[in-house]
Amino acid sequence: MTPFWFRHQLGIVVFLGILLAIALSNLRTLRRLGTYSLSVRFPRVSVLVPARNEEAVIGDCVRSLLAQDYPDFEVLVLDDGSTDGTGEVLAALAREDTRLRVLSGRPLPEGWLGKHWACQQLAEAAGGELLLFTDADTVHHPQALRLGVTAFQAERADLMSGFLRQRLVTWGERLTVPTIFWCFFSFLPLALAYRVRAPALSLTNGQWMLFRRSAYEAVGGHAAVRTNPVDDIALGQRVKAKGLRWRIVDVGDFVSCRMYPGFRAAVEGFTKNLFAVFDFRLAEYLFVWAWMTMVTVEPLAVSALWPLGVGRDVFALWPALLAVGEMLALWGIAMARLRFPLYLVPLYPVLILLLVFIAFRSLLWTVTGRATWKGRALPRQRMRLM
Repeated sequence: MTPFWFRHQLGIVVFLGILLAIALSNLRTLRRLGTYSLSVRFPRVSVLVPARNEEAVIGDCVRSLLAQDYPDFEVLVLDDGSTDGTGEVLAALAREDTRLRVLSGRPLPEGWLGKHWACQQLAEAAGGELLLFTDADTVHHPQALRLGVTAFQAERADLMSGFLRQRLVTWGERLTVPTIFWCFFSFLPLALAYRVRAPALSLTNGQWMLFRRSAYEAVGGHAAVRTNPVDDIALGQRVKAKGLRWRIVDVGDFVSCRMYPGFRAAVEGFTKNLFAVFDFRLAEYLFVWAWMTMVTVEPLAVSALWPLGVGRDVFALWPALLAVGEMLALWGIAMARLRFPLYLVPLYPVLILLLVFIAFRSLLWTVTGRATWKGRALPRQRMRLM
């Protein structure tokens, strides 16, 4: 073996060891909904749901929200120019329960992304002290809102977001969705993120965002992130930048979501988002995905080829085996904690390399203006070198 490549292998081992330390720390720091002492005060909550062509799922979502045992809430759903039966489903539900208000979306102004404009209209129409933004493909346990507000008040949060249980129906979803959540769980040290103001150390999941209205208005609402494809992450960063209190909890025992209905939808969704997560910084983006490819492929290749006599004069076997073991441990921890199937753990190379492919697709589609979502073309974004 050569000293350079041995040090390189040790670098991979140390890197994965740091990720293991983060994941183990997050096991302790990430609290579950339902572990907080019940609140004695329940402020009015406006539950806000943007919906565009959600005929297949909007009924289950709204019915689960109307079944909440919370004492003071309203449900507002905005039909954002749907061309399927979403409007008819909502109209029938509104006739059954007066707590449901159905809004018709106004025309999309220039310079806005569609969902952002829908959320802004919902917030303007809401009457609650707290605003819960949630997606049309979520389903909520009857106690979800009560326990969510309890956690929110116990944490004295201005914005609380959550890890939901992701419903994975097809293999296309199983091979794409878990990797995103593995990245968040393994790379974001929550214990540190709670103690420092750095906006980059945050994660906000738009599937479930509970805002104090005053905080939402203080950061400018969705109007402040109207062109950012990852509005949820951007809003969380603005909350931290303002010195407000951001928290994330595990709501998966009480809220679930089918993020994408199949492989094609997952690829399109992550194509829209991945480059934006890095704020369109090209050098950082290319380095991260090249490094993740190396960290995934190299230890496996050395472990497989070294016993055959290939590469023995360059690489050492034990660091490669250790790195593979660390990666398996990382995936096992995240998959178990976030309720993903454990049989995906040994498939981690496939999942990571598929995400790398989507990442480069995101770069290409974003800079060429080919990215679309919900039938709308997304604006071409201007990338930066650093």
